[in-house]
Amino acid sequence: MKQLKCMLLTFVAFLLIVGCAPAETPEETPGDDTAPAEDVGDQSITFGVTPWTSTIPPTTIAMLILEDMGYEVNQIEADAGGVYTGLSRGDIDAFMDAWLPDMHESYMEQFGDNIDSTSVSYPDGELGWVIPTYVEEVNSIEDLKGNEDLFDGEIYGIEEGAGMTLTSREMIEEFDLDLDYVASSEGGMLAQAARNIGGDRPVLFLGWRPHPMFVDYDLKVLEGQEEHFATSEVHVLTNIEFQERVPEAYEFLSNWSIDVGDIEQMIVEIDDGRSAEEVAREWIDNNQDKVAEMKGE
Repeated sequence: MKQLKCMLLTFVAFLLIVGCAPAETPEETPGDDTAPAEDVGDQSITFGVTPWTSTIPPTTIAMLILEDMGYEVNQIEADAGGVYTGLSRGDIDAFMDAWLPDMHESYMEQFGDNIDSTSVSYPDGELGWVIPTYVEEVNSIEDLKGNEDLFDGEIYGIEEGAGMTLTSREMIEEFDLDLDYVASSEGGMLAQAARNIGGDRPVLFLGWRPHPMFVDYDLKVLEGQEEHFATSEVHVLTNIEFQERVPEAYEFLSNWSIDVGDIEQMIVEIDDGRSAEEVAREWIDNNQDKVAEMKGE
């Protein structure tokens, strides 16, 4: 019995020693910080999305193509200031709707050191006073002088306090035009324009591209207002570290371009009830050569 007790005590002691021993770990080489073969986090791309209709089509197209290329894509919705802040910090990787140089110049002055202007999406982000193309006798701001009665002495605009409203009032004084600025909402302005255009009557109002108005009606932006409403280029921006982190995705975005008319047509279709994904996928299917070119294939 005494011998059996000694054997049991010895066995228990052995179990305690084994249980307390440190687990065997693979030998580590000092300074070896090699990353795993596939880092899912590094393959994730986050887009900034502003609440503008012009942002949705290009962003959705780019996200679908990058998903097809094997990336995980996400989006963060924010106003312009939030998007630029996120880009500068790296919380957002890409933004497809930057209006440069004028409209977003202040953001680039503040955050531009950490942001890369990667490509020009389209160069013709026009804005200013517009009229129907059938008003043949007026093609410029100067042509308006003496022809104000054609438009019943009125220009229809958006709300008071808007930048385009302030600039329009300044232009009326500068060019000494006998025009009254009729402030309204965007919807109210377009409703008045639709009534006049439906009757083939002249109408003068504010316009900007991309916008469905250029799909719905044949319009022209009056010449001679470039100093007041400068045409913007719409750029694709990325975080400064994006190129090194995901070079293939950066190459795709650096080759990105799209026609402003395509953007406008897609805005109309989305407004009519089609999903952004459906409209974007259709554009991709119909533009395979362009997609291949942007992917560098």
